Formats: sequence, structure tokens, C-alpha cells
Amino acid sequence: MSAEQMTVGEMLVATVPMARTLNLEFLETTPERAVVRLPDQADYHNHVGGPHAGAMFTLAESASGAIVIAAFGDQMSRAVPLAVKAEIGYKKLAMGEVTATATLGRPIADVVAELDAGQRPEFPVAIEITRADGAVTGEMTVVWTLRPNG
Repeated sequence: MSAEQMTVGEMLVATVPMARTLNLEFLETTPERAVVRLPDQADYHNHVGGPHAGAMFTLAESASGAIVIAAFGDQMSRAVPLAVKAEIGYKKLAMGEVTATATLGRPIADVVAELDAGQRPEFPVAIEITRADGAVTGEMTVVWTLRPNG
């Protein structure tokens, strides 16, 4: 399968070993929203039997990366996406499978306009982590940039 035929989720699983290691499931990847699930796996549990904080961080960061690729994949020939910083808050005990939903914090056109102007745009991605019962167990913000090539 060529890169052009792969979905964003398939591409991330193929190219990001950690996403593959955690068996992340990319349920939805559009420029407006990315939804990624971490199945319940005993190998990635913490001391209280839920998903380890590091696994949830990777889940949320992967959801943010998926939306960045979906939104700005057409810019990859001239810029590389890089995470600048991330902040996560763990709100409730997570047990079982957890799902991360990412949303882009700036309009795509505004980010591309800055890139067109020769700038290095930054933009936030907000991620909500939920349990199967819908309870929010964590919130994360990742600030990304598109670093122009060359």
C-alpha cells in the first residue's frame, strides 16, 4: 500500500513505533477531529490496574499528531510538524479502555497563511481523554509548529 493510499491512522501506526507498541486504534482522523483509543491491556497498567499515565500521554499525543497530519498533510513537502510543548492533567481514575479526542485550536487557513508568509506558525491541539462510560479522565494540550524546510 502506498503512502497516498494509507489512512492517517495506518500511516502513524506504520511510522511511529510507540503507536504500534501500544496497539492504538485510530477511529477517526479528519482535519477537524481525531479520535484514538487505547485498548485495555494489562501490560500497560499502573499500580491501581488502569492505564499507565505514560500510556495515556502517548495516546493523547498520538491523537494530536493525527489531527495535525490530517489538517496539514498537504504542507509536508515544505514544512515538518513538531510538537513544541505539552501539558496534561489527570482528572479522574482511568480504568479499562480510554479514548482521546483531539481538536485543532486555530483555523487551518490562518496557520497556512503564516507559513505562506515565511513564519513558523504555532497552534494548540486540545485533547480530552475519556473512559468507556464517558467520564473525562484527563485533558491535554499540545502546542505544535510547522517548521519550514530548508
